[in-house]
Amino acid sequence: MSWFDEAEYIRKQAKRNNEFFANSLPMIASENVLSPLCKEMLITDFHGRYAEGTPGHRYYEGCKFFDLVEEKAMELAKKLFNCRYADVRPTAGTTANIAILKALIKPGEPATVLDLANGAHISFGKWGAAGVRGVELISYPFNDEEMNIDVDGAIKLIKKVKPKLALNGRSVFLFPSPIKEIAEAAHDVDAYLIYDAAHVLGLIGGKQFQDPLREGADVMSGSTHKTLPGPQGGMILSDHKGDTDKDKSFLRKLGFGVFPGVTSSYHLHHVTAKAIAFAEHLEFGKAYAKQIIKNAQRLAQSLYERNFKVFGEKLGFTKSHQILLEIGSGKGKEASKKLEDAGIVTNMNTIPGDEDPLNPSGLRIGTPELTRIGMKEKEMDEVAHLYERALLKNEDTKKIKADIKEFRKDFQELHYCLKEGFRGYDYHKLI
Repeated sequence: MSWFDEAEYIRKQAKRNNEFFANSLPMIASENVLSPLCKEMLITDFHGRYAEGTPGHRYYEGCKFFDLVEEKAMELAKKLFNCRYADVRPTAGTTANIAILKALIKPGEPATVLDLANGAHISFGKWGAAGVRGVELISYPFNDEEMNIDVDGAIKLIKKVKPKLALNGRSVFLFPSPIKEIAEAAHDVDAYLIYDAAHVLGLIGGKQFQDPLREGADVMSGSTHKTLPGPQGGMILSDHKGDTDKDKSFLRKLGFGVFPGVTSSYHLHHVTAKAIAFAEHLEFGKAYAKQIIKNAQRLAQSLYERNFKVFGEKLGFTKSHQILLEIGSGKGKEASKKLEDAGIVTNMNTIPGDEDPLNPSGLRIGTPELTRIGMKEKEMDEVAHLYERALLKNEDTKKIKADIKEFRKDFQELHYCLKEGFRGYDYHKLI
């Protein structure tokens, strides 16, 4: 094959991917789609440029325009999350977590965490960022019925082990965490509470979930491409004032954790798109987050009524964008593959009691992307019916896939973002 043929092959796969998702139900809880204006930022000249350092203090020249962008991004982030400190440089949520761990804990020091089988994110596990840092990890007790950290048990654990950090990192995030109580216990033993908001960042920014920085979290990390529908990337937030020597040292350590800690250049085009996403979320985030949660709750109820085992029944199944289903011992992978064949994209997931993350017993389902393309509660009933057809009635996946393609015809336009021309540009053409 010539170089042109090789390039055309790659381009063909990208087009096939676009077509696949346009005709499917994308329901992976950690995914979303960009607005046209965010997309435009990713193809600007900021791509490929370097800006090591901070605005006004760069190792490279040629950063005067990007300095203005980064300053605006920080300003918008602080406004969106009502805080005093924002670092928009991390290239991923996990990168943000590594930076925090590098800044605030040394190898061998203890940290309290949620266990992976109980919904933790791998970056706070022994195979992820915390393991790379060499942190001694001690798991919180967990309440399976409420799908949450056992508050009394967590407080006792923190008082006993006196961790350096109390970590709250979750990949299955059905309900708000008991941050206030855990933060009080952590601060009593001179520990910092770190809240990984990767999944729920957009819900927090939309004022529809908990408010960790007001509830006692010292630092909040997050991903900018999940319930907050921006480009792939991460960020670090804090409401520490920086008005004491201890506070100044704390914030300086966070900054050094990012650069030179875990980044060199930090994807300037992504930072630029993040700034656009923050601006859009300030305008549309409340309505978007509210509808995401409404859709998740309706879908969970509808799945439950169709005889699926849905976690969190006691508390209404979910107060976030996520739903967790129990499929059967070790059958999560098989179920997720069958759904993909039928045109429903989700992922296998561990549930309480699972020991093998590669052969889990559950499915994790998310509503951010279906909400983004305009679906509401009534569509969630149809989606639940499609799950029933695929997994309980074992209908032909080709027939279900054809029905989904027809169903999607009315849901091809993005919502909760700028949809009309912007100062002379028609951004519809950039989709």
